[in-house]
Amino acid sequence: MSKERARRRAAREAELARERAVRRRRVARRERRRKLVRRLTPQSRRRSAGRLARHSRTERAGIVLLTLASLILIWALVDDLALRIALVVLLLLVLPAIVVIALDRRT
Repeated sequence: MSKERARRRAAREAELARERAVRRRRVARRERRRKLVRRLTPQSRRRSAGRLARHSRTERAGIVLLTLASLILIWALVDDLALRIALVVLLLLVLPAIVVIALDRRT
C-alpha cells in the first residue's frame, strides 16, 4: 500500500511541477509582452511645458474670451482705423502682464 501511495504522491508532485512550469512560462511571456508594449508605446506628457500650462482649462478659456470681447469692443466703439490698430497692438502687448497680475498663484 505504501508503494502505491508513494507512486501517487510522485505523480501529484510531477503534475504540480508541470503546472508551476507552465504558470512561470505564462507569467514570463506576459511580462515580456508588457515590457515590449511599454517600450513601443510613446510616452506622452500629461501637461505641456509652455506658459499656458500654468493655468487651468477654465482660466485659459477665460483669457481667450475676455481678449476676444475686448477686441470686439475696440472694433465696435472706436471709429478711427489707426487708433483701432494701436489699441489692438497695445492690448496684445499688455495681455501677458494682465494675465500674470490677475491669475498669478505665487502669493
